[in-house]
Amino acid sequence: MPRRSQRLRPLPSPAGRAVHRNAACRATLATIAGLLLALPPAAAGQTPSTGAWPAPAPATAHGSATTPVVRLRRQPAAGRVGIVAENTLAGPVEVLLTADGPTVGSDPPLPARATVPAHGRTVVAWLPDATGGAAALALRAVPGHPGARPRDVEYAYPLRGAPVRIAQGFGGGFSHRHDEHRYAVDFAVDEGTPVLAARDGVVMQVEADVWGNARTAAATDDPARANFVRVLHDDGTMALYAHLQRGGVIVAPGERVRRGDILGFSGDTGASTGPHLHFAVQANRGLRLESLPFRMFGPGGVLRFAEPGPD
Repeated sequence: MPRRSQRLRPLPSPAGRAVHRNAACRATLATIAGLLLALPPAAAGQTPSTGAWPAPAPATAHGSATTPVVRLRRQPAAGRVGIVAENTLAGPVEVLLTADGPTVGSDPPLPARATVPAHGRTVVAWLPDATGGAAALALRAVPGHPGARPRDVEYAYPLRGAPVRIAQGFGGGFSHRHDEHRYAVDFAVDEGTPVLAARDGVVMQVEADVWGNARTAAATDDPARANFVRVLHDDGTMALYAHLQRGGVIVAPGERVRRGDILGFSGDTGASTGPHLHFAVQANRGLRLESLPFRMFGPGGVLRFAEPGPD
């Protein structure tokens, strides 16, 4: 039987509609600044929910500090020191090592790039011992392998028992104007709705400890943090399911999931103005995340999302 085609128009977005700030699912980038060679052997960045990965934060009343994603370590060896990136994710990351001063004798010269496999460690550069403490190092990291080759795949509707309601679609002017989320979709949905894997893959990264959202965050909280699941596909692309309930993630990093498996439950965390699921398919395009257009089959047939207009 031929599949029916269902054309969707974005719902209006008054207060309380499920839309979110652009920061809500901003580039999953890591910036670990001020890591001096004279520091102890290990220094860690934080898992981002949506934005930059700052230096490690202590536990708060709202839960434990986020899990380190990329650890920077020193590896001394015969008059030089290796700068090692350790990846704690269940999927690859690309890193860029830079310095704020001269690093004469660096091999390779800085800035230097490397791709670190899942749960792996890679020497990004070797520096002479004499460089120790002379320059501050910074590590930037982006999830995914830069060599991802996306395939044309039809995705399943990622919500169980919920009607299709689009709060913001492809190229939405509220927060889907940038490459990372240009082809994202915000599904307006009641909190606690089961969120399903739209495609087979491996759970790469999760966060589940965020309590509130931008409307309720205390001054000391990061309003952009949200609970999410990132699933790595076999072609190197990644699906992002964001703004889940606190404690509403029921899968773990490294777990293999099949299309239709429950990943967690929808919520209203992070930079959100109402309960919704933010869904995007992304690929690492060389130290930057880019969202990709996708096809999806929903309860009423094939879902067709409007193409974004010119900037």
